[in-house]
Amino acid sequence: MDPKIRVWVVFGKGPKLGHGRAQLLRLIDERGSLRRAAAEFGISYRNAWGYLQELERAAGFKFVERMPGGGPRSGMRLTAAGRDFLARYQKFRLGLEAATLRQFLRAFRGRDFKTRTRSPERSARARAASA
Repeated sequence: MDPKIRVWVVFGKGPKLGHGRAQLLRLIDERGSLRRAAAEFGISYRNAWGYLQELERAAGFKFVERMPGGGPRSGMRLTAAGRDFLARYQKFRLGLEAATLRQFLRAFRGRDFKTRTRSPERSARARAASA
């Protein structure tokens, strides 16, 4: 038995950014291409591009920028503001997961339920490494 939480940052009444969309942004930066990131993430290029435009309008800053050149260095990457936001989101999410696990263990430890034996910090680090 494990606790599971979902964490989103919601921009007004507009789009939200959660673990999945954060992964899409990381893939864009790692692959250097929205097309490759969308394919790996399992969504269409059109949906990914539409989401990015909506996210940037709602957030008020650019998450991605095009890298001109036409060669192997062309494509797309995260802006400095996009990287900073993503790092802060990750820290926020991992902190909430660690706090959730601590509360979960307090509530269920010593009962006749199978609970995790890892510390909250170790569990959060393991999840971060797999993200």
